[in-house]
Amino acid sequence: MTVLAVVVLIALLIVLISWGRLPPFLAFMAIALIAALWFGMPLNRIAKSLERGIGDMLGGLAAIICLGAMFGRTIADSGAARSIAKALIGVVGARFILIAMALTGLIVGIPLFYSVGFVVLVPLIFSVGARTKLPAVLLGIPLLCGLSVAHGFLPPHPSPTAIIKVFGADLGLTLIYGAIVAGVTVMVAGPLLAMTMKRIGPAVVVDQGMGQSAPEEQLPGSFNSCFTALLPVALIAATTALAYVPIPSPTLNEVIAFTGQPVVALMLSLIYATISLGVARGTNFKTLMQAQAASLNDVAVILLTLAGAGALKQVFVDSGVSAQLGAWLQDVPLQPLILGWLIAVVIRVALGSATIAGLTAAGIMAPVVATRHIDGSLMVLSIGAGSLMFSHVNDAGFWMFKEYFHLSLRDTFRTWTLMESVAGSVGLVCVLVLNQWVSP
Repeated sequence: MTVLAVVVLIALLIVLISWGRLPPFLAFMAIALIAALWFGMPLNRIAKSLERGIGDMLGGLAAIICLGAMFGRTIADSGAARSIAKALIGVVGARFILIAMALTGLIVGIPLFYSVGFVVLVPLIFSVGARTKLPAVLLGIPLLCGLSVAHGFLPPHPSPTAIIKVFGADLGLTLIYGAIVAGVTVMVAGPLLAMTMKRIGPAVVVDQGMGQSAPEEQLPGSFNSCFTALLPVALIAATTALAYVPIPSPTLNEVIAFTGQPVVALMLSLIYATISLGVARGTNFKTLMQAQAASLNDVAVILLTLAGAGALKQVFVDSGVSAQLGAWLQDVPLQPLILGWLIAVVIRVALGSATIAGLTAAGIMAPVVATRHIDGSLMVLSIGAGSLMFSHVNDAGFWMFKEYFHLSLRDTFRTWTLMESVAGSVGLVCVLVLNQWVSP
């Protein structure tokens, strides 16, 4: 009966968001309230449970997501993304340009929110296509695959960062595992898959000059751009890696641990980016601060969605449903990593939002991770892979790709939807293989 009730509640959540057009935060809060009443929670405890869920979810995430948005905006506005792409293409040459596009999407996708990265990098596709006379889809699929994979697998993106918190996983370890899974996934679902799409869409790209206002000679240096974009990842990952290396100095140990904390790493990276990509290159400090402040407008909806998901999760915990759900899921004849992936897939197909799919699946799988001693970092990646699957007409990314590349619905399914599905499938396979290596 409890399992059926949870299924009905999740179905109702999907209906409220997709058909009722309720904002995700309001839909999550409504379902949390209905769930609390349905499962018989005392009335005087419901409000406290909702407040605790919101507070616990946002407590460690608000600063990370806000700093990440400001950092990403600085990377985008400075032209560092274009500089990274130019450098990678120059290194690999025309022969391996698809690999360069995939790596560009992955590297630039780490600090940029998905929608921002899409708008920033799509003009690059037209520019490169005009110079190389290659089809738009052939160039676009590897680059946008890199963006999607970073969005689904790697912190500090909202969904994986929030899921890490739900499972109590180690952020640095998740980042290291995620980099391995993302690297393989991007190569398969990007350049390799794109080679089968040469004849889809316009034969040759015409440079539309979209968003390419700054001349190339005014772009920041490629080393500075790459170093700055990867700095927060390097700080967090290095701290995790150094934990396995004996350091004789307690003071040095404390400094390393301090700089590797996500909030500190992002703050230091933001300060460095503001100086190296902004002030040092003659950009007005006031202009920089205005742009960074404006970037916070983009994360308001994301933070509210995370808050609502936290409230629903806490109601499940406080009402005892999580324990019952965990006991039931233990008997499901599926490997837990596959089960988490499958739940995320179902919600992704129904709602279109990778973030909501990931958060909802994490709330359902949390008791399983706790009771069956599943590696939380791998579950984060498994659910992230599921949240990428089967992007179709209810996903904004689907329509952005269709319109930017002037494709028919049929061709959009054959390219964008296929790429997202291959990425989600390969990601799951990589997680399962990695699980064989890291499981005790």
